[in-house]
Amino acid sequence: MQASQRLVKNTGVLYLRMAITVFFSLYTTRLVLKVLGPADFGIFNVVGGVIAMLGFLNTSMAVSTQRFMSIAQGSGDKEKVKRIFNTSTALHLYIGVVVVALFEIVGFFLFNGTLNIPADRIQIAKQIYQFSIISTFVTILSVPYEAVITSRENMVVYTVAGIIEAILKLAVALFLFKAPIDKLTLYGLLSALVTIFLLVGKRLYCHKVYEECVFNFKKYYDKVLLKEIRGFAGWSLLGSTSSMLAFYGQGLVMNVFFGTIVNAAQAVAAQVSGQLSVFAFTMQKALNPIIDKSAGRGDTSQLLRASIVGSKLSFLLLMLMFMPVLVQMENIFNFWLKSYPVEVLIFCKLLLMRNLVEQSYVTLMSTISAVGKIKKFQISLAFLNFAPIIITYFLYKLGYPSNTIYWVFLFVAIAKGMNVLYHAKVNCGLNVQEYFKNVILICWLTFLCAYGIMMLIGYLRLHAIVSIVAAFVVSLTCIWFIALTKDEKSKMHQTILFFKTKLTGTK
Repeated sequence: MQASQRLVKNTGVLYLRMAITVFFSLYTTRLVLKVLGPADFGIFNVVGGVIAMLGFLNTSMAVSTQRFMSIAQGSGDKEKVKRIFNTSTALHLYIGVVVVALFEIVGFFLFNGTLNIPADRIQIAKQIYQFSIISTFVTILSVPYEAVITSRENMVVYTVAGIIEAILKLAVALFLFKAPIDKLTLYGLLSALVTIFLLVGKRLYCHKVYEECVFNFKKYYDKVLLKEIRGFAGWSLLGSTSSMLAFYGQGLVMNVFFGTIVNAAQAVAAQVSGQLSVFAFTMQKALNPIIDKSAGRGDTSQLLRASIVGSKLSFLLLMLMFMPVLVQMENIFNFWLKSYPVEVLIFCKLLLMRNLVEQSYVTLMSTISAVGKIKKFQISLAFLNFAPIIITYFLYKLGYPSNTIYWVFLFVAIAKGMNVLYHAKVNCGLNVQEYFKNVILICWLTFLCAYGIMMLIGYLRLHAIVSIVAAFVVSLTCIWFIALTKDEKSKMHQTILFFKTKLTGTK
């Protein structure tokens, strides 16, 4: 199967996962917010936010390990894949111990005057923090298995695991309504148990199915390879950790100045943004192994071609999902949550716009990682990740409103894009002018045209459902006539015909 057809197949499977998990996750958020209340929900977000934070860290570390596995598979070296699995397992065990120790030290300072939490809930908050640390350790241990599944492009297993996780989290939310003990404590405990259960399931499957998943450190542990992986993972982890801490620091700064109710608004906005962004992340998940295997074969042309097409299509997919929400956000929130903190609407709109900006260049970050020259790139990325927290802290001191941090993150996202383009040019040979013209300019032109049309349609005062359908149709139409080239339309048509033939059995 050709790379483009394989990409479509894997993306289709992942979209099935997304469609199911998004529904479950959004409904679960509604239930948890209702059963915990805004104050406790805010506490869980600011204290137990380590779980969500580590979800991102887990993904980032898995991408680093998967990069080495995919490159080895691209070069046809099966023994090296086994060495990578054993070596990365040992490395992540070490990382897990270090991270747990670090969070225990940080926790001492958090609960001694830093966090703005009611006195009667401080002990509960400490328990939530410990459950989060357990989840952290387990999450890090699961990284090599996540990398194996992704590098093998087995998106069916990845999909099943995601659906099981969503169902378990919904079950936890439903159980909270009848819980005989403190609901916040129980939520933290059960969330940690779900993480452990998923690790056990992935471990059992991978060791049974994949030949590289065999523990034999005496034979396959490779010190030279460890140094190489550690060097790459270390610099990659710098960028990932800085992004993770910036996300967590965002909640801390808002908590210090505005309290847990604003944290609840932040949590809801992040949930909406995260679930909608899955649409674009899904294709990137399927694309990364293709990019890495192209690097393993030394096929620079395929590497850049996949990156350019991936950035463009992932932006357009994200736009397709964001547009209905942007034009009907208030009605959607009224239907979904009934009651919610007033800050949610502006938080969510600004966060969605920031995600669109970042989507303009996100695939290029995978390309830079695939080539492997990431030291200077990750240092600059870490600086840009931390900058918004520092800037916003002083702006809050001057009395700026709570949504200021989202404006700052939006402008810094543009600066990060310029930084990514520079490093992609230096390390990968990217033609920046061509990328700006064929990806960034055309994507934003398509978005502005669709959004402008929907603003005009808004004067008709259509029913919310009709408006949502119209937003989707208008976005799709603008994408087809403005964004896609003649060649891209032709390839899309060929791919559709290929899978139609496969499904129907006709020639």
